[in-house]
Amino acid sequence: MNQVPSEPLKVGDVDIETFSRNVARMVEEGGKALAAYLKPREDGEIKPALADELTGVVKTLGQVADYWLSDPNRAVELQTSLGRAYLDLWASTMKRMTGEPAEPVVKADPRDKRFADPEWSSNQFYDFLKQTYLLSVDWATKLVDEAETLDPHTRQKAEFYVRQIANAMSPSNFVLTNPELMRETLTSNGENLARGMHNLAADIKAGHGELKITQSDPSKFAVGKNLALTPGKVVFQNDLMQLIQYTPTTETVLKTPLLIVPPWINKFYILDLNPEKSYIKWCVDQGLTVFVISWVNPDEHLAQKGFAEYMREGPMAALDTVAAITGEQTAHMIGYCVGGTLLAVTLAYLAATRQNRVASATFFAAQVDFRHAGDLQVFVDEEQISALEQQMNERGYLAGTKMANAFNMLRSNDLIWPYVINNYLKGKTPFPFDLLYWNSDATRMPAANHSFYLRNCYLNNLLSAGKMTIDSVALDLKKVKAPIYNLATREDHIAPAKSVALGCTFFGGPVKFVVSGSGHIAGVVNPPAKQKYQYWTGDTPKNADIDSWMAKAKEHPGSWWPDWIDWIKSLSAETVPPRKPGGDAFKPIEDAPGSYVRVTS
Repeated sequence: MNQVPSEPLKVGDVDIETFSRNVARMVEEGGKALAAYLKPREDGEIKPALADELTGVVKTLGQVADYWLSDPNRAVELQTSLGRAYLDLWASTMKRMTGEPAEPVVKADPRDKRFADPEWSSNQFYDFLKQTYLLSVDWATKLVDEAETLDPHTRQKAEFYVRQIANAMSPSNFVLTNPELMRETLTSNGENLARGMHNLAADIKAGHGELKITQSDPSKFAVGKNLALTPGKVVFQNDLMQLIQYTPTTETVLKTPLLIVPPWINKFYILDLNPEKSYIKWCVDQGLTVFVISWVNPDEHLAQKGFAEYMREGPMAALDTVAAITGEQTAHMIGYCVGGTLLAVTLAYLAATRQNRVASATFFAAQVDFRHAGDLQVFVDEEQISALEQQMNERGYLAGTKMANAFNMLRSNDLIWPYVINNYLKGKTPFPFDLLYWNSDATRMPAANHSFYLRNCYLNNLLSAGKMTIDSVALDLKKVKAPIYNLATREDHIAPAKSVALGCTFFGGPVKFVVSGSGHIAGVVNPPAKQKYQYWTGDTPKNADIDSWMAKAKEHPGSWWPDWIDWIKSLSAETVPPRKPGGDAFKPIEDAPGSYVRVTS
């Protein structure tokens, strides 16, 4: 029971002289990290906002505490339950120390990678730490779950904050309480910590005073060299976007072209990571004339570009260009994430202004109703939006790291803490991974556009209510009659499947609803050749009850991509000769993937 997986290292095994040198290096690199953090604040480039953020956390958790402290009996019962759990753990630990077998009081989820090292169970000290932590987290979670007087928004914020605090306080995140880190430190005579502090300083410097955690080795990737390789040309550009048309690979193509509207929160090449994963290449190889919007990475000069400008200079301008090149007055359109929200706005605008320009619309993990918008709602209330608007107005845009950090926090045990351990405590370089490189290739957002999005969608939910206006035109999704393919992903933290399902109910035409396995990215970028995951089809949902829908849905193995292309061809299978990029109407500006996508934050 007490046997460790390998011979434990002892302090006496450490080379004290080497260890001392590495400690000195660690202190030196720590000074560099502190300087990189402080300098932009001393220069006024970054204004301290931590106090305001902490105030929001304290205020929210204070409401939880008020519920329990308002009734002395309730508070005593709560404390007693935690004390009883600790006593049970102590009794179990004492049994083990005397050589008696003892079942753990609490077990970690087998999928929890933090406690995968065998010594978390075999070593009594680490096992005690682990179980103490798990019991404390269960108790803290119960604090929020059973606080009956919390309003839904406060409860959601409290759940999120407790989860973030619990994830941060895990014993796996500290050298002295993590057996793997302790072995690493003793084996390397502390060199891992010196390297880790160097990595920390580099990441703070790269983030211009903010911590920008490196999730993938950035030296291994470059857009246009081993990412975004599908051949094509930039055929049009304006202040907000470049339009790419891809070179055909088939003897004929479908008559109706395809226009993809990606999110501007991230870059379009998530759909063109490499030839094996590329949705764009796959569409070209299926005989589609593919156009993709590549959004600009905006700076302060575009501060006043709002949602209306993004619609006019994005999908509307792109539709004009597509029509001029192909001669087709309608196009199939795809919108991904917030690009899907913009597509829905565009469809409603076209319907309101009696323009028939869209043959079909496909949504990838996109929301038009935000009642069930997941944990991103934690960041959305009047107080937080006003503070964010003040910050954006000073710069003219939202810094790319802000949104990237928010997305990472939604899955902090996958996207933050493993890299803190690997980069700063083990002192290692992250494994090169194209998806995580893309994830860190953040984009800025103009102040006017982001403010409109947060207020009209997340805060006030105006689009589905028929109360949103663009250029003084009232938008009504019920007037949208184009056939729709609405894709949700089952494990989505950004556009939850129940939110996407509810969105089906607001359109006026036929809607095919499909759920893909996995999450916001892997559920979409799932090439058929990989034979991964699965997807479900069924009747069009009538509400947000995704569990009931899933219980009746039909499961299919593998990728949803073939199902989608069959749906597209069922609308119109007419073909024409392939079209060269730009046609006779537009002279190509440059090769794909263009220059806008190469601008970093």
